[in-house]
Amino acid sequence: MNVFCVGLSHHNADVEVRERFTGNAETDCVLRHSGCVEALVLTTCNRVEVYGASETRVSTLDIASCLARTIDKHISPDSAPFYRYEDAQCAQHLFRVASGLDSMVVGETEILGQAKKAYESARKSGAAGAYLHRLFQRAFRVAKQVRTRTEITRGSVSVGSVAVDLADKIFGDLAGRKVLVLGAGETSERTARALVSRGVTDLRVSNRSGERAEILAALVGWSRHCLR
Repeated sequence: MNVFCVGLSHHNADVEVRERFTGNAETDCVLRHSGCVEALVLTTCNRVEVYGASETRVSTLDIASCLARTIDKHISPDSAPFYRYEDAQCAQHLFRVASGLDSMVVGETEILGQAKKAYESARKSGAAGAYLHRLFQRAFRVAKQVRTRTEITRGSVSVGSVAVDLADKIFGDLAGRKVLVLGAGETSERTARALVSRGVTDLRVSNRSGERAEILAALVGWSRHCLR
């Protein structure tokens, strides 16, 4: 059985490219029809990866085609710089990802929770079986050992917290200042929560989707400051 990982991350692709390959509601099913006996899609702000197991090799181009969003099917998948890891290298890569070693902010802890959610979703749908179960459970144990035996999570361990720390250094005390958050994704939510914890009360959000902006605003208690 061939166990592999195909993906894009902040290391080799910008946000625009990654957004073109975030998959859709049918991605898991399409991956299975492409030859993957098992398949799991891990999508975060900084990466989109497919972990799969197959009896015969499934090409990187086929995997990329499965990840292309429906509205972007006209985009050639071979134009994106997908990386690929096989077998032992696949396991080593996942260990690094789950431990926060491959993240934009080394040591951040959100990725472990995101990997667990992706695994649980694939398990419930039947897309992840014995091979991916063994791979991901081992990765979760490795991540726990890394966090327990090292100081990798010491200090600011998320993009949001690092951004707020930098803002504090530049502008001084943030309490009482007006802040505009661009975007309404996971990173924006964590940034907003970090700002609130620093005493910021005048927060505004600007996002392409007004609905998502309102949801984010409500989560942190500042819906009246929501912008389109």
